[in-house]
Formats: sequence, structure tokens, C-alpha cells
Amino acid sequence: MRVVFWGTRGSLPAPINGRAVRRKIVNALVKGADAGLDTVAKAQAFCERELSFAEASTYGGNSACVQIDTGGPEYLICDLGSGVRELSIAALAKHGPGKPQTYHVLVSHVHWDHIMGFPFFVPAFIPGNRIRLYSCHPKLEQAIRAQNKEPSFPVEFEALAASIEFVPLEPGKQHEIAGATVTGMLQLHGNDSYGYRIEKGGKTVVYTTDSEHKPEDTAEMERAAAFFRNADLVIFDAMYSLAESISVKEDWGHSSNVLGVELCQMAGAKQLCLFHHEPVNDDARIDDVLAETIRFEEITRSGAPLKVCAAYDGLVIDV
Repeated sequence: MRVVFWGTRGSLPAPINGRAVRRKIVNALVKGADAGLDTVAKAQAFCERELSFAEASTYGGNSACVQIDTGGPEYLICDLGSGVRELSIAALAKHGPGKPQTYHVLVSHVHWDHIMGFPFFVPAFIPGNRIRLYSCHPKLEQAIRAQNKEPSFPVEFEALAASIEFVPLEPGKQHEIAGATVTGMLQLHGNDSYGYRIEKGGKTVVYTTDSEHKPEDTAEMERAAAFFRNADLVIFDAMYSLAESISVKEDWGHSSNVLGVELCQMAGAKQLCLFHHEPVNDDARIDDVLAETIRFEEITRSGAPLKVCAAYDGLVIDV
């Protein structure tokens, strides 16, 4: 499977502003002052060699949307955050508006940052497209329809030209979707959230966002680890630091990078991807969190290494 990240922020979009762009430019100019960067090729090589990811690029600002390519012609998407607009533009560029496609969407829950992109999901406006919205959450249809309704949005849901279906999923039961086997799990989050285990051809991707884990609750930790068991990739809600998640932001419905490592180690997972980034955190802070997480994994490792990365808009991972 190929995993493509179109939106990785939590709670709300966090686009980079002009001041932050200027800081990146100034820092790069200072670092490259004596490097003889008189051609584009030299400048590109310098950026790749001398600048950190945060200095040379950005983790992006769109809210949650992840594409899981299962090898077939149909799309499988996790969540409808603002990143789904970028996905839809790429899909239209690839196929053109005249060739109908089928889009399967797994929705974790109905908080606005995870569904806000649907009114701008271009395929929904085009006749012939088929969109199937799946969730274990009982209020999915209510929430989606309410967005496309005055006074919130000028295009009513009933005016959308694509064929749109709402498909309820039962947690703990396997469902065949877009050529993959999908299993949902209830997670601790305000108004409920659901994680999804996606399996295809002996490979497993776990999409688990907006989920709080309490380290003192052994049974809950073991339940989550069982859901992650032997996963090739775990896309994990690492919005807070451990200190925040067990103190001032306890019961806010999110987890930490440290608990992501511990759960993946318990589960024997192969790769952890930090996701649902805190919108207050800039690129440099996310870089720091990633470095801290890699170090924590190294000093707590007792078995096979756990690969750790941080999601950014445009990241592609093959599993």
C-alpha cells in the first residue's frame, strides 16, 4: 500500500504566514553566505545538504486527510479535513472531470477539522462520481448534511451532483472496502472517535487520530496495542507532549509522542508516524518533537527498532 498525506494538522488548519517564510529565507541566506550559491542547482543542493526540514520546507497547514492507495482503481481516504481539497484537485488533474471515479472515505469522527473539507471536495459536484462515506460514528450523515446547508454554505447537500452514500460500520467487525479489509475501534475522545486498521496483501496501516491514551489504564493500553499489533505503519495522534497530555490537557482527547512509541513497542509495530500536529507548533517545534521521539525510542528499545517519522502535507510512505 502507498500512503499519501494531504493534511496533517489537528483542531484547525494552520497555514504558514509571511513572517515565518521570511525567517526561513533569512536563516538560509545567512547559512549560505559563503557557499557560492550562484546557480539554482547549487542552491538546491545546499538546501538538501545543509538545512533541516523545518528550515528548508514546512510540515504544512491542512487539517487531517490521508489517502491509502490499495493498488486498485478506487480511492480510499481517511478523513475529510481541509487537505481533501488538495487531494481532489490532484485526482481531477490525473483523471479529468469526464472520467467518473469512486471515492471511499473512512471518517474517524465528526468534529469540524475532520469534515470541513467536504464542501470543497470537487468530485462531489461532478455527475457520475460515486462517493461512499463510512464511519462507526452514528452522526456522520447529520454532520455532513448540516455543513452543506444555509447559512453555513451556499451549496445545499441536495444540489451535489455525485452519487453520495452513507455507510455505517460496526466497530470490531471486518469490512471489505476498496480492496482492503477495514476494522474500526472506539477511541477515547469527546463525542467519540474511531480508529481504523486497514489490511491488504499482508500489509497493515493503522489510522488512529483524536484518541487519548491513559498510561495508568493498563487494560486500555493493551487494547490499543492489540489493535496496532504488528502494523507496518501506525499514523498516530501525537498532538501533545507527555507532560501536557497527563496534566493541563488531560481529558482533552489527544495523545503524545511518548505514548505513541510505547504503544507501538508493545504492539511490535514497524513504523510510527506522528500526526495531528498541534496548530500552535511551528515547523521548528515539530522538528524538535521528532528528534525527541527518535531519541526516546532509542533509549527505551528492547526489541527490533521502531522507525519514527513526522507527517507533513505531501509525505508519501510505501508499506
